[in-house]
Amino acid sequence: MMGKSGITERTSRVAVSVVIPVYNVEKYLDETIQSVLKQELQDFEIILVNDGSTDSSAAICQKYASLDPRIYFFDQENAGVSVARNNGLSHAVGDYVYFLDSDDTIDSAFLLESLQLATQKKLDLVVLGEPYCSRAPRLAAVPTCGLLIKKTLLDTYPDIRFPEGIQPCEDGLFSHRLFLMTDKIGFNPAAVYFYRQHENQNHTQINRQTNRLLKQIPIWLELLKVFYKEHDLFASKGLKLALFVEHEPFEFRYLKMAFNDLEKEELFKLLQNFMQEYVSPHLTKIDKEILTVPFSYFLEARDHRDFDEFYAGYCKKRAEQLRRGLFWVRFIPVAGLRRKVRQKIRNKYLDV
Repeated sequence: MMGKSGITERTSRVAVSVVIPVYNVEKYLDETIQSVLKQELQDFEIILVNDGSTDSSAAICQKYASLDPRIYFFDQENAGVSVARNNGLSHAVGDYVYFLDSDDTIDSAFLLESLQLATQKKLDLVVLGEPYCSRAPRLAAVPTCGLLIKKTLLDTYPDIRFPEGIQPCEDGLFSHRLFLMTDKIGFNPAAVYFYRQHENQNHTQINRQTNRLLKQIPIWLELLKVFYKEHDLFASKGLKLALFVEHEPFEFRYLKMAFNDLEKEELFKLLQNFMQEYVSPHLTKIDKEILTVPFSYFLEARDHRDFDEFYAGYCKKRAEQLRRGLFWVRFIPVAGLRRKVRQKIRNKYLDV
């Protein structure tokens, strides 16, 4: 791995280290870096980690590193986004760390407003953006784009890093473990992140490979089991673990991916057994009431076909409730109120 002018260790502090893992994004990288350079907050460093790109991404990184002393470039053989992020983090000297994907951009006020909130309230974590802030208090994990992290929290828990060889969910496993270790968490729903969608995105490709992903989910659960045991968290944080399982492998995978019948059966048994052995015994009656209706039924269902039949009827009923709710909204005379009520209804019935 190499850095600017051969320097790989720095001691001067900055407010925010922006770590950007780079892999074959020559079409988008300029715009991504420029969005950081144009921030209202200028007390930052950019750490570019090229993960063995085969296009001109490395040359673009080198160009920026030669032009701006706040930009550092490191090169590694292709090892995956987790390794790249961890390598970038190892060189960060910022008071806070932010991980930005190399094909996305951030609004000019993104870092300044988030940092001000973090420093004023002495926060370890700031959740960024309305989509993630709106999930509180049921929030169990966020993608890297939705989290500003105090560097001392990461230094205190060196076992919390991006799990290597895992994708997708490497960011969910990373953020979930951070959420467990601090209560100093704030929210900046005004932070605006511009997410670029294109066919070559890693998670887009991976989510189509149901068999490959199915082999990864047991690794997710084993990693969590080990972490919860090492830190003695099952009894005190059981609800957090339940919400993670509900959100990531259940909602994002079981409900939204096109698994075949045998794959569904395998995933159903895996999740139900994990919950019954490690999580459910630690949940109170109030905890269980926080879980969604589909997930609660899932945990007690006879088999995956029993659940799928229930869920089909559940979705049909919710769709009808949504239709009725939107019909009556039309009769609200005040346009602003009408829009708010309409959005509230959609949020209620389009969630799981």
